[in-house]
Amino acid sequence: MNYAIIGCGLIGKKRLAGLPAGSRLAVACDTNLARAEELVRLAAAGRPVVDFKQAVVSSQVDAVIVATVNAALAEVSAAAIRAGKPVLVEKPAGVSAKQIDGLIALAKKHGVCVRVGFNHRYHPAFLKAREIFESGVMGELMFVRARYGHGGRVGYDKEWRANPKLSGGGELIDQGIHLIDLAHWFLGDFQKIDGYATTYFWKMPVDDNAFLSLRTAKGQTAWLHVSCTEWKNLFSFEIYGRNTKLHIEGLGGSYGIEKLYHYQMKPEMGIPDTQVYEFPGPDESWRIEMTEFEKDIQLQRKPDAGLKEAKATLQVVGKIYRQSGITFDSAPPKL
Repeated sequence: MNYAIIGCGLIGKKRLAGLPAGSRLAVACDTNLARAEELVRLAAAGRPVVDFKQAVVSSQVDAVIVATVNAALAEVSAAAIRAGKPVLVEKPAGVSAKQIDGLIALAKKHGVCVRVGFNHRYHPAFLKAREIFESGVMGELMFVRARYGHGGRVGYDKEWRANPKLSGGGELIDQGIHLIDLAHWFLGDFQKIDGYATTYFWKMPVDDNAFLSLRTAKGQTAWLHVSCTEWKNLFSFEIYGRNTKLHIEGLGGSYGIEKLYHYQMKPEMGIPDTQVYEFPGPDESWRIEMTEFEKDIQLQRKPDAGLKEAKATLQVVGKIYRQSGITFDSAPPKL
């Protein structure tokens, strides 16, 4: 497949590196032409442009990857959908559930496949955890407890993620989106949403910490904490079933070696049978997700995760911000 990549920063480069064998870059687009030119050099293919509307209608493009700042994700995706091009849009796919509703309507009208980039689902520990969960050995799930955080860097409060007009929020809409999606993936829809987002440390108009308590109709609960005041990068995701506990920690790199601990309760209880899986290799989640995207298109199947899942996460984010008295003065573009 021939791709247009819209947004040629860090994530655009990761998506380029994750293109399946045989696929190639046709168009690189960024408001900063130099960044688009750099992506073309890295790919040794394609042409650089600055106008996303030009990129998505190109006859050389089969599918579009949208990796812009959050505030532009929905607008660019909408243009690609109208052009009839399958879209992989990075999380959170927009800055509000209302924006996602607009994309859902457009995708249905034009019959276009839209996948949302929740690459954490494709980390090996989560793929293994999902396999164990679907085997039925865990019994009914009871709750999830998860933490995700980093410590920022000098000047972090001056970057685009700290500008609500570009980001649509802070740590909650950034790393928090991943935890909400993963918890939703295992537990299902959340009927009761409580929590608090605030700014403790960074001098910026968006949140640097958020604490969530999410409950399903059955009373299953997800307790989540996301932070960019986590001075040692951390990822911890625990899934508790009646018979089993699964604990994922680390994501590779500065988050530590990715591991999955499988604790299986014995009939007599006591110390559980324990199996530890380690995944020390490079992060292949981006490539696996891109391969699944191409299968979505070829098989004409519903993406997992898609816009429905993105809407579910943003409904949580929006409610937590409202409960916390946080509003952002940014009018999203019309789709």
